Amino acid sequence: MSLHARVLILARDDSLAEALAEGLDRLGWRTVTARSAPAALAALGDLQIEAAIIDTPGFGENAADLVRQVKDASGARRLPVIAIGHPYGTADGGLYDLTLAAPLHPAQAAARLETLVRTATAREELELRMATFSERGAALDPGEPGAEPWKILAVGEPAPRFLALSNALIGHGAEVVGAFTAYTAFDYLHEQPFEAVVLWGGDNEGEALSIAAGMRRNTRLYHIPAVLYLRPGGAVSLSEVFHRGVSDVTTHDTPDQQTADRVIEMARAYRRQVSIRKALNRARSSGLMDAATGLFTRDLFAAHLARLTRSAQSRNRALSVCVLRLTERQELRGLRAGGWVDKAVPQIGSMIGRLVRAEDTAARLGPETFALALPSTPYAAARAAAERISAVIGCTAFDAGEGRPPFVVEFDIGVAQVEPDESAGRALERAAARLQAKAG
Repeated sequence: MSLHARVLILARDDSLAEALAEGLDRLGWRTVTARSAPAALAALGDLQIEAAIIDTPGFGENAADLVRQVKDASGARRLPVIAIGHPYGTADGGLYDLTLAAPLHPAQAAARLETLVRTATAREELELRMATFSERGAALDPGEPGAEPWKILAVGEPAPRFLALSNALIGHGAEVVGAFTAYTAFDYLHEQPFEAVVLWGGDNEGEALSIAAGMRRNTRLYHIPAVLYLRPGGAVSLSEVFHRGVSDVTTHDTPDQQTADRVIEMARAYRRQVSIRKALNRARSSGLMDAATGLFTRDLFAAHLARLTRSAQSRNRALSVCVLRLTERQELRGLRAGGWVDKAVPQIGSMIGRLVRAEDTAARLGPETFALALPSTPYAAARAAAERISAVIGCTAFDAGEGRPPFVVEFDIGVAQVEPDESAGRALERAAARLQAKAG
């Protein structure tokens, strides 16, 4: 059993679990497999499990009861569950967060896990943020998903089978917009909000894959699920399909109604994710944030970090904190005297707020010092996030006044992962001490 397992696979045998576990391990999603309820509960108690995948046919009628036990054992920790082989459109009252068809390709599973785990983390953060803001008299909208029709983009030539799928989606109450070419598809994607994209592979699978890959290169479109219809005898492999950014695959022998169920289910998960992210972003208009940067103030951050730390420890979640301070450099001294660095700091703070995830907490601790609290994030990932933020801002030129060339800034960075039973203040002190050591 790996001490760093992130995914619990519930399977009676290795017919599905073995290949899936090996593939996920290679992709960085370390797994542990349980054959029974006692084994699953033991893994949850010992490891920082972030999600579960259950081979439902193997457990038959007991599958739902097993998942309920697993979720109950997770306590306050939100544990997303992917069901493999479960009938689409029958989510058992929300018991399963997503259902996928067997065999499940590891790359497909990894992409879905990333989305589901982020959504679970964001939901936990929203609950904590609502409590922190409520203590200060500010109500934060929980952001429940709306009930408007699903917005689906269908891309490809209007072949009879593709039209049949569109009609099945409309039967689900979806609003389907058709695009015949990649150019038209991206025009629609940039002009309208969609919750899923259906790509008709047909005779031009390369164009369909290029659309999926293009969506994954765009931060605004990155999380929109894309379902690809593959023609019989196509030359493209499933490995290439999922590594290019496709979320799910359907084929000629898949009933149209089942494909429509799969598309709607992914659209539902995406809508839930978007609603949580919007609710978290609304914190900026609460009146409690730093007016210049839109980030958490020092006192608000301290209170929220304490709550985050208690939550991470009770949920057995990783939590890391970062401190970023503008590096002291000779060329900045004259600019400070002229007030140009002070004028740049609000823009720098605003950039930091846009460069972190919605579930992360960014704060301004001092005139030139910022902090981050990153839930469900171990030390190495937190360090990489802080360095990425520093690199992006380091490529930005700031105004130095008439007659002077623009200037750039660098950061001293300190990072610490909160240890078991460690206080929030102590973890922040360790991060700051590492910053001081680097600066010295």
